[in-house]
Amino acid sequence: MSETDITTAPRPLLLADGRPVAEAWSLDPAQKHLNHGSFGAVPVVAQREQNRLRMEMDRSPGVWFPALPAQVAAARASIAAFLRIGVEDLALVPNASGGASVVYSNVPVRRGGEIIVTDHGYGAVTMGAERLARRWGGTVRTVKVPLDADADQAYAAVVAELSAATGLIVLDHITSTTARWMPVERIGAEAQYRGIPILVDGAHVPGLVEDPLSGLECDFWIGNLHKFGCAPRGTSALVARTELRDGLYPLIDSWGAADPFPNRFDTQGTVDVTSYLAAPTSLDFIESTWGWEAARTYMRSLADYAERIVGDAFAELTGESAAVDVGMPVNALRLVRLPDGLGASHADADALRDRVAQELGVEAAFTSFNGVGYFRPSTHVYNTAADFEYFAERCVPVLVEWARTPNVAP
Repeated sequence: MSETDITTAPRPLLLADGRPVAEAWSLDPAQKHLNHGSFGAVPVVAQREQNRLRMEMDRSPGVWFPALPAQVAAARASIAAFLRIGVEDLALVPNASGGASVVYSNVPVRRGGEIIVTDHGYGAVTMGAERLARRWGGTVRTVKVPLDADADQAYAAVVAELSAATGLIVLDHITSTTARWMPVERIGAEAQYRGIPILVDGAHVPGLVEDPLSGLECDFWIGNLHKFGCAPRGTSALVARTELRDGLYPLIDSWGAADPFPNRFDTQGTVDVTSYLAAPTSLDFIESTWGWEAARTYMRSLADYAERIVGDAFAELTGESAAVDVGMPVNALRLVRLPDGLGASHADADALRDRVAQELGVEAAFTSFNGVGYFRPSTHVYNTAADFEYFAERCVPVLVEWARTPNVAP
């Protein structure tokens, strides 16, 4: 590693008492955790709050559940303030895929209609769109957006596929596989002009943008609080602002069914929604300790560094550039190209993820797009430059060797 790379490594953040940030999480210190973007990580303070709430629930369930809708509404108000939206626009759901399922179950039927998705779409959400299309007796049209497409090119690619037959657009705000933004504001405005419903999948967005829905016109938006927001898992936002929200109902019919949107989502019977109630604790912890803007700045600087040193490590051993031209890169998610023979399909990428965790002690994300495998570094406040230096020094040589010996590669 060059001296320049070492000197440009961002200084680690610290807790208020000077301890390393990782001590505020319960992550296994025997593993390197370089994949916050997939499953998130919950700070201990929020884990304790959720456990306290569960104990309260189990001590007096007959008191807890009748009072629960009011507690959910209060948590909703706090989360709405974090997202800078009106509380009347926000329902809470278990995850982004669950929010998409709510939309697919309630969006107006368009017999024989087309659903527009892109080739960057999240697999589970796209599968849901395909199932909806089958119910409509329609089709899914997949728009190909080059990885290096800028905002103008991505906008043009999607809009070119819209027609009188289009009944729904499903578009990523940040793509999971390819770690890029999509120009959702411009495409959303075009959809609204044409009267086409649009669902924006912002699964990775909460926490990465100060005001994520500013300037965005869409019928539905979904975002996970348990990714970069660090909330307990199973906490997501379903935002609906147009008249179509009046037709949205939870996947579970319960006693709140007669209530208006979003209140009807606050009542879900005996479901454990302590993750919703503890989510503000995570959001407040980041804000009170560093401030969200400082946290985002650190994540971006660390992602810059990680992308560079890991890419350089691959290039030094393979003689080929590992840099990836991503048209609209994300502040805390990046791509580094893997050597040929690694992670070329979704199944291969998942197998590589599992092998690296088991054999190298590193939890990392590997993705595939158009037959090319990528390492997707993902940063948060508990990560340090040393985490990615370890990956560059210890893991990259092993990955290169696996690529050169395909008989033992996953």
